[in-house]
Amino acid sequence: MAGVSERSVGIVMNGVTGRMGYRQHLVRSILAIRDQGGLPMPDGTVVRPEPILVGRNEAKLAAIAKQHNLDSWTTDLDEALADASAAIYFDAQVTSRRVESVRKAVAAGLHVYTEKPIAENTEAALDLARVAAAAGVKVGVVQDKLFLPGLLKLKRLVDGGFFGRILSVRGEFGYWVFEGDWQEAQRPSWNYRAEDGGGIIVDMFCHWRYVLEDIFGPVRSVQALAATHVPERVDERGRQYRCTADDAAYGIFELDGGIVAQVNSSWTTRVFRDELVEFQVDGTEGSAVAGLRRCRVQHRSVTPKPVWNPDLPATEDFRAQWQEVPDNAEFDNGFKTQWELFLKHVVCDEPFPWDFLAGARGVQLAELGLLSAREGRRIAVGELSL
Repeated sequence: MAGVSERSVGIVMNGVTGRMGYRQHLVRSILAIRDQGGLPMPDGTVVRPEPILVGRNEAKLAAIAKQHNLDSWTTDLDEALADASAAIYFDAQVTSRRVESVRKAVAAGLHVYTEKPIAENTEAALDLARVAAAAGVKVGVVQDKLFLPGLLKLKRLVDGGFFGRILSVRGEFGYWVFEGDWQEAQRPSWNYRAEDGGGIIVDMFCHWRYVLEDIFGPVRSVQALAATHVPERVDERGRQYRCTADDAAYGIFELDGGIVAQVNSSWTTRVFRDELVEFQVDGTEGSAVAGLRRCRVQHRSVTPKPVWNPDLPATEDFRAQWQEVPDNAEFDNGFKTQWELFLKHVVCDEPFPWDFLAGARGVQLAELGLLSAREGRRIAVGELSL
């Protein structure tokens, strides 16, 4: 591009043969940034990300590279980290392989951006944060739900004081994941084996920590009930296996300001909602229901006065009594948006608050959620520090 300074940034992308690593991070984020001509920096430089693909399956890697006209790929992580063009390491592997790989990347002097959870337990996550801080590399953790249009609108309402005093948050997330016998499962089988790092608490409580924390306030306690509703499933090779991890979790979280959040997470529920995840927020001045894209509100001044009468059919269309929150902005893919912020953090030192300590807080809430479920009690959530 004439008159414009361009800079290539090599990104070692480990785990791109998986669903999220391929679809959201490679295709919809990094390749999308390249296809738009790169990412403009505040100083006018245009950064062009150059992916270096890494994975364990040579055939799948080769097929992805061929499909997208990419030259750099390998099954050897050490080889990729030694590439002179590499500046960033990205990890979308299963959690059990993450710490070792991230440590290698930090030792090689690369900045690190990773999927969550960043580790299998809180102490390992904090240790990773300390190692990265000592090495002086920049780090970030994927916290994609903060960039969903529905939650961005919800955040706008909170910041604008729409709710008055927030009283409660109720979240519903999930869908039916087929058992794998008469219909193929939508999620990999390791998700349902605790020994392989599976379980919906491990997966989703990391999300709920940053959603609750960034939009409403710090989480001070957790009480959870975990369940394995489907005890046996069929894996990718057609073999039946026993499920050892929770496939549903019912959590209550106390936040600062007396806010009570209840969030149900399930891979064993059929969807009767407008979107796969929805949060209802109730406050003294108004309420809102936010999903992936939509957000609807009902202000105190226009709240109807329903009367409960079980002897008569309902005559009110309750959903019609809510008002749609306008977009008022253009919303890009949330994964891509956060990638752009991390690239600006690496290249121009712009702020990026979702670091390894933030990732450790997510791991902490999952760990305490599992402990609460095992012991059947409410558990305080303490502060973490390096």
